[in-house]
Amino acid sequence: MEQDHQQKLHRHNLIQRQYYEHSEKPHMVPRETRYLRRHVDELLRFAGILPGERVLEVGCGMGRYTLLLAQKGVLVEGLDLSPVLLEQLRLFDGGRYNIPLHCADIIDHSPELDGQFDAVAGFFVLHHLHNLPLCFEAITRLLKPGGRVVFLEPNPYNLLYYVQILVTPGMTWQGDQGITRMRPAPIFRAMQSAGLGRLEMARFGFFPPFLVNRSWGAKLESILERVAVWRAFLPFQLFRGELV
Repeated sequence: MEQDHQQKLHRHNLIQRQYYEHSEKPHMVPRETRYLRRHVDELLRFAGILPGERVLEVGCGMGRYTLLLAQKGVLVEGLDLSPVLLEQLRLFDGGRYNIPLHCADIIDHSPELDGQFDAVAGFFVLHHLHNLPLCFEAITRLLKPGGRVVFLEPNPYNLLYYVQILVTPGMTWQGDQGITRMRPAPIFRAMQSAGLGRLEMARFGFFPPFLVNRSWGAKLESILERVAVWRAFLPFQLFRGELV
């Protein structure tokens, strides 16, 4: 069984690395936009992460969110499967923050990292992970007592994600099909089985980036996302748990 699991994990990780390393992903390039800043602000607020806290970002990629976290004063470190993406992050950082980076699967992270972090966070990475219960078990080992876990993920009930996969160059169903698992019930079960409590979920957002990045678009979005009738279909979901 263990050998079979390792083979499946290796194959999954190989597919994910090929997905991200062998085709251009312009949307992963770090940028200073209102759209991305809001993602960071919502995640920090929801998890109660403060400047000076040590945070591990899982699936940091090229640093699209990592650099914004560092800019906020968070003592962020990055973990990713891909040495190619981590090297890109170093180049984008350019020595400004000297962010510590770790190349590993979250399940097989270095034991030296255990118990070192106030929080573990991720942006649009949970749906790419192979085995949610095992991943959350590994994540809880990384936390200090009372540490928090927070992930920002796509809402599988928002049909625009499936349109995006169809029309966006470089995106494939094989690479992003994990979106269908981003439902509260399976995520909360995996978090609970790993010893996390005080579980919470929130949804936000409404418009795509080209509208949110306009001041009028951001203001209109803040009004529309409060309308109860479509709250269940808002595009972004935050999941939070605490080591209790």
